[in-house]
Amino acid sequence: MSGSSEKDNFAGDKKVGVSILTPAEIKLKNWLVPKVPESIETWHLTFMTILWSAGALFFGWLAATDIHWVCGISLMIILQYLSDLADGEVGRRRDTGLIKWGFYMDHFLDYIFMCCLVIAGYLFAPESTQFWFLILLGIVPAFMVNSFLSFAATNEFEIYHHGLGPTETRLVFIVINTYIVFFGTSQFYWMLPLACLLTGIALIVYSWQIHKKLWALDMELKARSH
Repeated sequence: MSGSSEKDNFAGDKKVGVSILTPAEIKLKNWLVPKVPESIETWHLTFMTILWSAGALFFGWLAATDIHWVCGISLMIILQYLSDLADGEVGRRRDTGLIKWGFYMDHFLDYIFMCCLVIAGYLFAPESTQFWFLILLGIVPAFMVNSFLSFAATNEFEIYHHGLGPTETRLVFIVINTYIVFFGTSQFYWMLPLACLLTGIALIVYSWQIHKKLWALDMELKARSH
């Protein structure tokens, strides 16, 4: 009974909120998942992120000599999205999923993939602008850290904010990559500082919102105890 209760209390597989692309994602998921071969299980799909991460670094290295290879990074983003979209649903529909292992490994590898995208940009960026990627490497993954710490405190796994989530973030990366393919990296000297400023402000706002939520919960608990 205690094992069942512990499983029921874990909410890592129940995301709070939706994004603007959620309806389209549900349709895509319903089309994609039945097409996944029986020989490919949920954990296979999860571990594919390692392959996509390595691919992003490889294409970033190639792009240092030919900027058109940035298209390969976008391809890795698409493939990682599709495998990430399908892995949990395959486990649920076949009743073969490992909820807690899946939560840990899926999001740990998401973190690795996100870092690899930033590092891939560092690899083909002009040397004078590479410093900004080091700053982004600290800021961008911090959004994930905030979500996990908030989940640990509330047992509510919230990754969507103002209709935006991981899918929309992937689209931003693809749009940026497309711009780079057509216009090169000559604008990095002002684009990267601006990206650091905007993501830094967004992180501060996000952290402040979580702070207010947790503060209110603590005050509510104190009020009940008196």
